[in-house]
Amino acid sequence: MLYNEQAVRANIRNREGKRVYYLGKRDQLTSGARDFLTRERIEILPADQARPERYRLLGGGYVEEKPEHMTHLNGEFLVPKDHPRILFRGKMDTLESELILCQLADKSLEAPVGEILELARQIIRREVLDEPMETGKLCGLTEEEQRKRSHFPQDYYGQPHFMPQASDGLAIARLNRARCAAREAELAAVTALRDREGNPTRPDILRALNRMSSMLYILMVQKKAAGTA
Repeated sequence: MLYNEQAVRANIRNREGKRVYYLGKRDQLTSGARDFLTRERIEILPADQARPERYRLLGGGYVEEKPEHMTHLNGEFLVPKDHPRILFRGKMDTLESELILCQLADKSLEAPVGEILELARQIIRREVLDEPMETGKLCGLTEEEQRKRSHFPQDYYGQPHFMPQASDGLAIARLNRARCAAREAELAAVTALRDREGNPTRPDILRALNRMSSMLYILMVQKKAAGTA
């Protein structure tokens, strides 16, 4: 069987305090999955070295076999596949695919959209591992600079706010679709990443998602202003 990065992330195990991934003799990894393991310094071990284990359920208790309707929330717990955090991760997968299509639509978008794509992958990683998001510039802009440009595009690009249409071209259409996917992921995150009182548990991830959709809109404005969509 061929395992992609998403499958690998869901099946990382802990062995003596270190993250490991067990790979069967007849199983293979996609280049993206292998790159992920190398980048994260996760050791690949033969599957026959895996110790028998029970699967822990989020609501309490254990199961000996992983049911088909359940998946890994992290390396420790199983949850139903319609769990809000799993649905959020699915939205992030969709967003990643839309960003790649943006890069294919226009070569000038490869670098800026590549930064946004890397941010999306960081969000997934840090949500799964419960690590804080790092803050910094996105496409050369600080959070405050980005906010001003997305709110007042006329002042910075000579292009007022606009509603995209077919005549704007494929690149802007793809960027807009990715922007919508980012907004859907953000809404899914609001539901998935909150406590029982409704307070956000990962405001850093919500802020990063908001920055992504705003940056995609800025790229749309830039393409529209340049007249090269």
